[in-house]
Amino acid sequence: MEKAYVKSSVQHGLCSIEFFHPQSNSLPGALLQELAAAIRDAGKNTDCRLILLRSQGQKAFCAGASFDELSQLKNEQEGLQFFSGFAEVINAMRTCGKIIVGRIHGKCVGGGVGLAAAVDYALATEEAAVKLSELAVGIGPFVVGPAVERKIGLSAFSQLALDATGWRSANWAHERGLFAELYADTIGLDEGINRLVTQLLNSSQEALRALKTVFWSGTDHWDQLLIERAAISGKLILSEASRKAIESFKKR
Repeated sequence: MEKAYVKSSVQHGLCSIEFFHPQSNSLPGALLQELAAAIRDAGKNTDCRLILLRSQGQKAFCAGASFDELSQLKNEQEGLQFFSGFAEVINAMRTCGKIIVGRIHGKCVGGGVGLAAAVDYALATEEAAVKLSELAVGIGPFVVGPAVERKIGLSAFSQLALDATGWRSANWAHERGLFAELYADTIGLDEGINRLVTQLLNSSQEALRALKTVFWSGTDHWDQLLIERAAISGKLILSEASRKAIESFKKR
């Protein structure tokens, strides 16, 4: 089985950050820490003018939290630590100072929807259906919720949060602003990304930095808010109902 990784490369001003996990690009705690660190490092790298976030493979973009790791959490402190990983990634994306373009080639579940919402400009394929599955395992999309709500609004976010077993199509996500552009396949997706990346790399870097600040205005309190939300999930995940739901999902 291939090993999970996060890797970064910078070429001609573009920092490409790619993550991978053999279980549908799910995100265990260690991978979340690596991803947050890679985004923070890109923000500090003077050779990087633009960030492209992507995942490896042809199927899911990101399946969210690692069920293997969720099933091993023993107490609230461990739960807080795990879900704080998603908080760190979103806050790194929010504060890195560089525009982040997202390449969303496949389905997004839970935290994967949060990643898609936290990039500044997401391009996706028609395969990129979305689902916030947290309620189905006895918790809720508390940590990623602010990022998702910011991008698609409270009404659409509440639909995703409450219908935890239902998929919403990529077109649904596109119409509500989660995806800025939608393509039939990855060939068109990569052509769209190349066009946008070229345009942005030739744009005023000072203006892009100022736009990043404007886009994220009103979120300065997220450093504390997302950790508070992580504590809620960290407590709920310890319930017997959550344990049974997670084991049921793992057996599928």
